[in-house]
Amino acid sequence: MYPSDIAFTDRVKAIQSRKGSRDLYAAMEQKGGWQTDITPELEVYLTNQRSFYLATSNRHGQPYIQHRGGPPGFLHIIDRHTLAFADFKGNRQYISQGNLSENPRAFIFIMDYLHKTRIKIWGSARVIEDQPERLANLMPPRDQYRALPEQIIEFTVKAWDRNCPQHIPLRVDAEDVEQLLKEKQTRIEDLEKQLCQLKKDRP
Repeated sequence: MYPSDIAFTDRVKAIQSRKGSRDLYAAMEQKGGWQTDITPELEVYLTNQRSFYLATSNRHGQPYIQHRGGPPGFLHIIDRHTLAFADFKGNRQYISQGNLSENPRAFIFIMDYLHKTRIKIWGSARVIEDQPERLANLMPPRDQYRALPEQIIEFTVKAWDRNCPQHIPLRVDAEDVEQLLKEKQTRIEDLEKQLCQLKKDRP
């Protein structure tokens, strides 16, 4: 058994063989393959993200994807196999919660457009509604992000992998652009002050 077997079923492997990629992935599996622990590298990556997608499906196999966002750090690493985040109040459809109540299998997909990277995480998830103190501890500071907490979603990591950057468009968050413009403006002001001082010091 390999960690990637969570996604590479017998049917998937058969298609890989037919299309010529099975040997490549078999070699990857024999060298260790996908990770099952949240490594320090992945922890840094996750805590820097502002959003991700959570995929679930109901008992009939009908899939559903829901976006989750917040300030960097809103996705918490609890231990080397567990993630958790405060589930904010939204449109109150509760599709993800309903799906998880009958099928705990879940998937997290993270796209970082600025650095052109994407991470895929397979596992299981559960909704926790009766731990208000813990929920409060998972909330971002009020001065960083205003949201109403409703419950906790805890995700157990079974396997994860990274995709190649091919076809990922480069996009920059508005906050990053604003910070870069502020730094540029500060640099311009500093240079203008230096120029004025040089003119004054000129004999």
